[in-house]
Amino acid sequence: MVLLPKPALEQFSLIRNIKPTTFFSGIPLIDLSNPDSKHLLVKACEEFGFFKVVNHGVPLESILKLESEAVKFFSLPLSEKEKAAPPNPFGYGNKSIGQNGDVGWVEYLLLTANRESISQRLSSVFGDNPEKFRRALNDYISAVKKMACEILEMMADGLRIQNRNVLSKLLKDEQSDSVLRLNHYPPCPEIQALKDHDMIGFGEHTDPQIISVLRSNNTSGLQISLNDGSWVSVPPDLSSFFINVSDSLQVMTNGRFKSVRHRVLANSMKARVSMIYFGGPPLGEKIAPLPSLMRGKESLYREFTWFEYKRSAYSSRLADNKLLLFERITAS
Repeated sequence: MVLLPKPALEQFSLIRNIKPTTFFSGIPLIDLSNPDSKHLLVKACEEFGFFKVVNHGVPLESILKLESEAVKFFSLPLSEKEKAAPPNPFGYGNKSIGQNGDVGWVEYLLLTANRESISQRLSSVFGDNPEKFRRALNDYISAVKKMACEILEMMADGLRIQNRNVLSKLLKDEQSDSVLRLNHYPPCPEIQALKDHDMIGFGEHTDPQIISVLRSNNTSGLQISLNDGSWVSVPPDLSSFFINVSDSLQVMTNGRFKSVRHRVLANSMKARVSMIYFGGPPLGEKIAPLPSLMRGKESLYREFTWFEYKRSAYSSRLADNKLLLFERITAS
């Protein structure tokens, strides 16, 4: 658990006067069982880069089993959790996010979606008996990966791309660089004494991959940034998933889809647990606008490999505009 003495709270990541009075009611809701939802997906990706899905096909049992195992892990003594540390990049992290000075009121377990790597990482914590956690992870990853691929294929249909698996094949590839992140935001009752301030659980950022699939428990904290730069709170939902357009998908649609900027605020009384699947391409995959979406348009981005972009993203601060270095400069 993240522990800070009271005086240190004043020096932690605080923001003044940002609490919205209501939850945002305009988040697009997509029913994946509706054959016409492909058009709503495209609209949501263009306007928000963020939407909620229902009838997603992920078994509730798989969701609850992994959440239960995550809660058990984060309830372990710090000395036990640190057997999976440091996050380099995979493993257990506490308060520090990345290598560049970002901090948050969070502890987390970052794992590759590769089954063999999961087994090795869990064995370092649970010794010879990590089977229950490993099975919960693999079942969950398999289910959300399938859903993410279906969503990407529906997006391709909505964009009228003839090859509907042009995006999903990157996640299905055996070399796909996809990861799963388990976050725990402990309650922080001390922030009630810091009038007109909020504690940052996870600072504002965009995700670098193609698509992010988020599920959390029934605790608020997630916020997204709208096109006008304002921040709005997302109502928690136990049974639905939230989908983020990520940086690579913004590039592949030549800016038509927007990578959503988001953050998490700490809750004063309740713990928040979130589980995020980040669908990424193979490291050597070239990322560039899809030719079928160009039709005479100029590319806004220069071509790069996922490895090149990932390396650049990991060396930047959370809030940095990571795509700025890869934009084409057009002479006016």
